[in-house]
Amino acid sequence: MLSRRVLRTKVVKAVYAHMQCEGVTPVVSEKNLVHSIDRAYDLYFHLLALVPEIAEYAAERIRIGENKKLPTYDDLHPNRKFVENKVIVRLNEDEGLQAELKSRKLSWKSNRDLIVALYNALVRQPFYMKYMASDERSFREDAQLVSDIYMTMLEEFEPLDVALEEQSILWNDDLGYLLTMVSRTVLSMRESHDAIKLMEQYKSEEDLDYAKSLLRNTIAGYERISLMLDNAMNNWDIERVALMDKIILVTAITEAENFPSIPVRVTMNEYIDIAKCYSTESSGGFINGILDRIIARLTDEGKIVKSGKGLL
Repeated sequence: MLSRRVLRTKVVKAVYAHMQCEGVTPVVSEKNLVHSIDRAYDLYFHLLALVPEIAEYAAERIRIGENKKLPTYDDLHPNRKFVENKVIVRLNEDEGLQAELKSRKLSWKSNRDLIVALYNALVRQPFYMKYMASDERSFREDAQLVSDIYMTMLEEFEPLDVALEEQSILWNDDLGYLLTMVSRTVLSMRESHDAIKLMEQYKSEEDLDYAKSLLRNTIAGYERISLMLDNAMNNWDIERVALMDKIILVTAITEAENFPSIPVRVTMNEYIDIAKCYSTESSGGFINGILDRIIARLTDEGKIVKSGKGLL
């Protein structure tokens, strides 16, 4: 599930933290990296439980209306389509998901204000109003509604950002990607009563080793590659380069040197895009130029060798 882009970004951040914290050993930084990766997987399960929590609040409101001393017609004849959404019911009943939530100690029960705010925002959404007004009662429509909540509402919902930051400072940067993964999980569900196919933490067995090795090699070669960068920039003062740019460059060169099965162009494109997201506006072009120059020279010198046809 966690893409190489996510893992690269987490390694860059781990290197940044390592360089900022004097006295921290590579072993500790590696443990912090693994913890960050594990917390991203926690967020996947945590988000899967969020929409069911909103539906439970909606059901609670229906029960309160029905139990009024003087209920209105609407109180006695509520629209139950959302609270009876088949996908939400499946999420609540799936043993695998519930076991993950329990073992990871994940719950929204202490975030009552957030759930109320989400519900109040949801009922004003055009896609929700259209869903509730439709007479259709299909599993596909139910899945699309849940997916729309994740993809349309949640990434820019500030109270959710605040709640996640209070629970883990590692989560906010992962939110957009994991909302997409949650949406894919929901849309892949079928009406059969088979267990929900939850995504694995990694796309391949080698991914965790890749991330740990990239971190270790980047830290070990940091000074050597920094000197290489200084020489490549025609005496431009390396200290004037933004620290994040420098770390991205060092990590990219480390990957190019140490992972022969990863094409050079893939490495360059990935770190250029990371720079655009996490450094200055001009970082993408700057990093592209420096990487192109250094990687070409290292390749000519035989210090970067790629295995497999078409990997240069």
